Amino acid sequence: MNLAPLDVAAERIALWIAKPSQMVRDLFGIEPDRWQTRALDAFPTQPRMALQACKGPGKSCVLAWLGWNFLLTRPEPAIGATSISGDNLKANLWTELGRWRSYRAPGLPLGHSTLLERLFEQTKSQIYAKEYPATWKLDARTWPKDADEIQIGNALAGLHAKYVMWLFDESGAAPLAILPTMEGIFAGDPVEAHIVQAGNPLNRSGALFHASNTARELWFVIEITADPDDPERTPRVSAEHARAQLKQYGRDNPWMLVSIFGKFPPSSINALIGDDEVIASMKRYYREHEIGVAAKVIAADVARQGDDASVIFRRRGLQCFPLEVHRNINGTQGAGRVARIWNDWQADGCFIDMTGGWGTSWFDQLVNLGKAPIGVEFAGAAHQSSRYYNKRAEMYFDAVEWIKRGGALPLPAGIEPQATELFKALTRVTYTFKGDRFLLQDKVQFKDEHGFSPDEADSFVMTFAEPISPRGQVLRGPPPSAASSGYDSFRELDKAQGGAYDSRDPYR
Repeated sequence: MNLAPLDVAAERIALWIAKPSQMVRDLFGIEPDRWQTRALDAFPTQPRMALQACKGPGKSCVLAWLGWNFLLTRPEPAIGATSISGDNLKANLWTELGRWRSYRAPGLPLGHSTLLERLFEQTKSQIYAKEYPATWKLDARTWPKDADEIQIGNALAGLHAKYVMWLFDESGAAPLAILPTMEGIFAGDPVEAHIVQAGNPLNRSGALFHASNTARELWFVIEITADPDDPERTPRVSAEHARAQLKQYGRDNPWMLVSIFGKFPPSSINALIGDDEVIASMKRYYREHEIGVAAKVIAADVARQGDDASVIFRRRGLQCFPLEVHRNINGTQGAGRVARIWNDWQADGCFIDMTGGWGTSWFDQLVNLGKAPIGVEFAGAAHQSSRYYNKRAEMYFDAVEWIKRGGALPLPAGIEPQATELFKALTRVTYTFKGDRFLLQDKVQFKDEHGFSPDEADSFVMTFAEPISPRGQVLRGPPPSAASSGYDSFRELDKAQGGAYDSRDPYR
């Protein structure tokens, strides 16, 4: 590729090959952070590099810079880019590559500032040189969510060239089986080959752990920390924020080890449930005759802060019903709404979140209305205290088992499951172990990391706080609630799902 018309001299290209950080300065007018400079300038001599990072230091940015450096300075390179999932690749590394391709550096010559955009085209799955589209390119490599190790290997196979590289983002939770296929680029005597992976240290049996520990002698590992007391810390994470987090949760908290220190916790941090299982649950839909005499349970998660929501959830056996979300509602109003549902639906029991005392007014008002709610402390002791660290962990795991047994979660008509807050919360809640007991990420930690409070998920799991018995409903005929009040929860559910339920025909 002839760069002379673009005012890029051969000696400048040679400098960019030897010192990629200089390319970042020249093309983007940016001074990389200290750890970023170290990673960039170690790259030319390191065939295998692993970035073991805390949350938010700019690791995907470094992968993108290295991808552009290799594309721009090596002849007819082949680069594969992948991540823990196709959605993650699209949202992070692929977006980052596109950002730098079109970046306009203020104060730099236009030729430099538009160099990547003038030389390369980017589509949804490929970046290629306009002059050599078939042989000078970077491919996005993904696989189906339910792929096994063989299918993943097939999706990643076939990357060969004299100048070849893998960019592997979010490798901290990725299976180790991905690496052997990537290692295939070193076969066939390439002139230059690299694997660069980056991720948070989540899984102690995955690709990042292998590079950072088991096979460390083969990998150049850079550990990136946000420790407020470390002079080498990333400046992209607020020191004040880090200190506040550490003060609240302590230095040995597993999520603090990952997010602040960039260290592997004693046990892997795992997702509680997969996307596909929650999607399947939201697409299930039971009729009244299929529920039988299951108990009708209400749960209310009470808002703790002004930007949180109070959520009222209802479940009967394997079927959940449309939830209610209320903001800026006081105890009298909240208790009044719960009491109305309790009466109309003829519920068999109701749980109120009493964690931190936020639900006390709801609880007391319900008692004044002649109800007998059950208070739930998320931080309280679990029934199976030898298995679960606290009540929160026990309820979430019970709820996940319910989903796997065929439970049907609510889904508003016209909304995709992935767009709902309930889906996002359930699939992003993580767990690890404290000793031999399951421990879930704290609700406040979750909110700090993901930007929203899992109020809907907390309300849902609270329906599993205690076993509730039905009050003698009959197996056939309309439920007592429909006969006494006209309140038909299955008609309401059907309407929310976009249907037209007819209670006279339960087999519709």
